[in-house]
Amino acid sequence: QVQLAESGRGLVQPGGSLRLSCAASGIIFSTYVMDWYRQPPGKQREWVAGDSGGISGGYTNYADSVRGRFTTSRDNAKNTGYLQMNNLKPDDTAVYYCRLLLGANAYWGQGTQVTVPS
Repeated sequence: QVQLAESGRGLVQPGGSLRLSCAASGIIFSTYVMDWYRQPPGKQREWVAGDSGGISGGYTNYADSVRGRFTTSRDNAKNTGYLQMNNLKPDDTAVYYCRLLLGANAYWGQGTQVTVPS
């Protein structure tokens, strides 16, 4: 049974930092593409960052709105992915989700709330 467990939710002042974690079980984590999405209040879910995966490390990419502030990484030995968020802004307030994808198999985390007050 595949399970994803997200952690790292919090309320952070503008300019602050937060790290989200996505721990997976039941899969060969290194073979999966890992993406981070977020859903701001009253808006649609949007893609934030991605890591193509692979045992030797993957290609990462970011949405323009977070490039230079967010960094995605993974520790395949721990079956865990991370999203380091720096210089947070009120517009970053959202529920954040990790997603693992391999072919037709997609698995989502339960979501974790990040709040940056204005």
